[in-house]
Amino acid sequence: MSSVLIVYTGGTIGMVKSPSTNTLVPMDFSNIRKKVPELQMFDFKVDTITFNPPIDSSEMCPDVWVRLCNIIKDNYDSYDGFVILHGTDTMAYTASALSFMLQNLAKPVVLTGSQLPMGTIRTDGKENLIAALEIAAARENGMAIVPEVSVYFQSKLYRGNRCSKVNASDFMAFTSQGYPHLAEVGIDIKYSYAHIRYTPVEGPLSIMTDMEQNIALLKIFPGMTRGYVHQVLNIPGVRGIVMETFGSGNAPTDKWFLEELHQALLRGVVILNVTQCLAGSVEMWRYDTGRHLMDMGVISGRDITTEAALTKLMHILGNYTNPAEIRIMLNKSLKGEISFR
Repeated sequence: MSSVLIVYTGGTIGMVKSPSTNTLVPMDFSNIRKKVPELQMFDFKVDTITFNPPIDSSEMCPDVWVRLCNIIKDNYDSYDGFVILHGTDTMAYTASALSFMLQNLAKPVVLTGSQLPMGTIRTDGKENLIAALEIAAARENGMAIVPEVSVYFQSKLYRGNRCSKVNASDFMAFTSQGYPHLAEVGIDIKYSYAHIRYTPVEGPLSIMTDMEQNIALLKIFPGMTRGYVHQVLNIPGVRGIVMETFGSGNAPTDKWFLEELHQALLRGVVILNVTQCLAGSVEMWRYDTGRHLMDMGVISGRDITTEAALTKLMHILGNYTNPAEIRIMLNKSLKGEISFR
């Protein structure tokens, strides 16, 4: 019999209404079959681990990512798949981080959550949980169908490091503009095998838990001042910057702006250029405004999401120190997070 481990970290999906106080409180996942009786119809075993206390999505941090990696590693040989229940606001960050931290992953790790609590009548949590569990347990010829970190939400399965939350009030809260979804759930689950990442496993599961947190996000906007840019680029101890630029990687060519970037690069700060657009790719060679950045050593993030860019930078700077090696790793697609055209 196959088996799946649910890890409840916190978030809306695990909230139910208390009969005594009429307020929302965390659900006791040891009694999950009472709340979701459909689980008893599965032909695989479902176990649960619950964070105590649960962690709100906005409180997510690298320490929790490390905790999740260790839970998966410690239980890896006992289960065929894992479902992580998580708040939606930072789900894409956690999915991206886990994709880089888990090495030689050959089993599904599916993150899901909900926009309405499990204890409400119209909750989307029940459907999301049931579908995520089916996907985590799905196997063909003894092998997992989706052996990577993914996010399931409202009938779609996305690569974890390719999706973003784009809607705070709709059930269709996530999208993956730069990469096709991995599966679609209707009457049947239709897997897009051509887009699922099947890579040779080179050894047992291992985890890389060093994450450099001395990074920053620099968002380019019209009218920004030199003081703003200087403060971000000169944060004490900063090692890396994700710079959100216009369009295909364009930024102002003001002398002061280029000087600030140049001085940061000379200090060894890594600058990764990502687009502010929901879709498309950084192509700094297209326009002079982007070529200036490329010539001075800014690294193209191609079509990586901001969430994946930040967590990838944390991962690489946490595990590599050689500048040439860091540049090589950032230019690689480590876990399918960027496309090459």
